[in-house]
Amino acid sequence: MSNKFKVQQGLTLVEMMVAMVISLFLSAGLFSMFTMSATNVVTTSQFNQLQENGRIALALIERDISQLGFMADMTGTDFIVGTNTQIDAVAIPASDDCIGAGVNNASLPNNNPAHFRRLWGYEQGVSTESFACLTGVSASTDVLQVKRLIGPSVAVPNDNNRYYMGTTANEAVIFSGDQVTPVMDNARFWEYQHHIYYIQEDDGVPVLRRRVLRRGGMKTSGSYEQLVEGIENMRVLYGFDNDGDDTADSFMPVQNVTNLMWDNELFQRLVALRIFLLVRAVNEDRSFTNQSSYQLGDKNIPATGDHFRRKVVSATIVLENPVLIRN
Repeated sequence: MSNKFKVQQGLTLVEMMVAMVISLFLSAGLFSMFTMSATNVVTTSQFNQLQENGRIALALIERDISQLGFMADMTGTDFIVGTNTQIDAVAIPASDDCIGAGVNNASLPNNNPAHFRRLWGYEQGVSTESFACLTGVSASTDVLQVKRLIGPSVAVPNDNNRYYMGTTANEAVIFSGDQVTPVMDNARFWEYQHHIYYIQEDDGVPVLRRRVLRRGGMKTSGSYEQLVEGIENMRVLYGFDNDGDDTADSFMPVQNVTNLMWDNELFQRLVALRIFLLVRAVNEDRSFTNQSSYQLGDKNIPATGDHFRRKVVSATIVLENPVLIRN
């Protein structure tokens, strides 16, 4: 008696439909997992980008501001042209300079009998005064000006595109790197710098920029520096010491700072700055809608409803030189 085996030649229609349904469920599950994984990668990447860009921007600003007013042996002494200050450098035309508010607030000191400002700021489109040298500054963002010497001192100034200051205990000479170094007894020589921080869009991306002083002014080639992408807003609060203990008793927006306060001519002394930055992702994420508002010190940024993630970073910076001068 022989056994006969039947060989199946294919699948029935029902079996094929069942297999297709199972395959669809598996494919849908895999696609869902892939989509969730891709979304998580984008989210994590953008949060890391926000954190890193904010950290770098604060570090650049903090390093500069913390040394505000450093003028080597002349720190704490007003520059009086013709008395304790000599300017050998060729005069910078007003059209090529960044001149702030006050009668003595250009890149180099002038001979007006007024305090030479090392720090000044304003809010674009809100304050009544601004830098004429800047164009395209993002509306309702703060602009900050800083002047100081940059260390370490150099034996022989050798950068033709920079300005330098030779200092002794009672004299300062300002000259450019293409000039002969002045002869001064017991002098040290330092790079002199005038920086302006501001925000401007570049092809739809907000960027923290810095204007720097180069020989001939602040509108020459190389005087623009693009620092960090994604910095959308900057708010500066100015901290004043009212009781002489070298710590800020109050922080106020630029609109509340008077001319006398800028020049430290009242008992109130400017001893600290509080910097707030609103950092925005460079690229949008269409799967995300931003419904959050953000607080930058005294200023609230309402929700935009767009597809960009944002983050607020901040730092309080003590102005070491004004504190040391008082003591």
